Amino acid sequence: MASLLPGAGQELRLRKKEKGFDPVLGDQLVTNVQQRMNILRKKYGDRFAEMRLAEYTSANKRVKSAVDLLVLRSVEIDSQFENNPETAPSLIHDTLKRIRLAISKLRKAKFNDVIIVTDHGFFMNNQAEAGDVCQKPSGTWENVHERSMLGDGSEDAHNFVVSADKVGIRGDYNQLAGPRSMAPYRAGMAYFHGGTSLQEAVVPVLVAKLSEEKGAQTEKIEVLLTYKNGAERITTLIPVFDVELKALETTDMFSSGGLEILLEAHDDNGEVIGEAKPGGPVNAATGVIALVPGQRVHIAMKMQLNFEGKFTVKAINPNTFATYNSLKLKTDYL
Repeated sequence: MASLLPGAGQELRLRKKEKGFDPVLGDQLVTNVQQRMNILRKKYGDRFAEMRLAEYTSANKRVKSAVDLLVLRSVEIDSQFENNPETAPSLIHDTLKRIRLAISKLRKAKFNDVIIVTDHGFFMNNQAEAGDVCQKPSGTWENVHERSMLGDGSEDAHNFVVSADKVGIRGDYNQLAGPRSMAPYRAGMAYFHGGTSLQEAVVPVLVAKLSEEKGAQTEKIEVLLTYKNGAERITTLIPVFDVELKALETTDMFSSGGLEILLEAHDDNGEVIGEAKPGGPVNAATGVIALVPGQRVHIAMKMQLNFEGKFTVKAINPNTFATYNSLKLKTDYL
């Protein structure tokens, strides 16, 4: 995370301590969130603000008009994958939804640019077996993560060893070591990062240029949402819903270019217990459904295995989370 700070490319180094090491930027420790954010706070003063992504996307959260640089942080994906990798994939879609909502709010707040970055990639080791573990090479090594070590030693058939400066690491360590294969240094890892595979080492940098919001549309729209001609119970874990976009009172018969929605099932507490199944009109990466006026689409929804009871299916605006239409249903599984 410290490598994302301004100046890290020239000034970030690793300093040994009795146990482990500290990342240092210039002469400033940057081992935790507060220290990292202080680097930006000292540089920008009142023009800087920071908070968690989930906090910013809550209904009433705003930032002061004087803020030019706003940092939104999210560690939910990484934390969930490290602790519960089996259930974590669904959190990726939830985080993407929050990012999209945040971008919509940032545009309304007159921000000009959004830069989306991450500190590392990851690898899902779903095919791991009991013996899939890499033995450390000979030498004196300090384990950085499940897939990398710092210190001094010799490479072997299972490990590479390179000079630390050749991979951009400055500080009190001479060499970096890592597995030549996709095995980690610890057994039983279903999710890991820190190695040199493309999945772990190549990370995205997404830049969005925000334009002024367009004026209000002259047409009114309605999202029609139905299930089995009015049925009130679902008897399958993958029910299919009919969704249609209808334009009302339009002043220009060619003005409507379509609409994007999310289709979700929520329990009484507002928790998501069902999502549109990827494929067809459902974008596999974002879960967003593209609707064209007058065209009815069939959307399969994947319900959570452990849920039974009353729930609400909602057609949602992915930019604002506003609800276009909803259906109240209940489960009736055999």
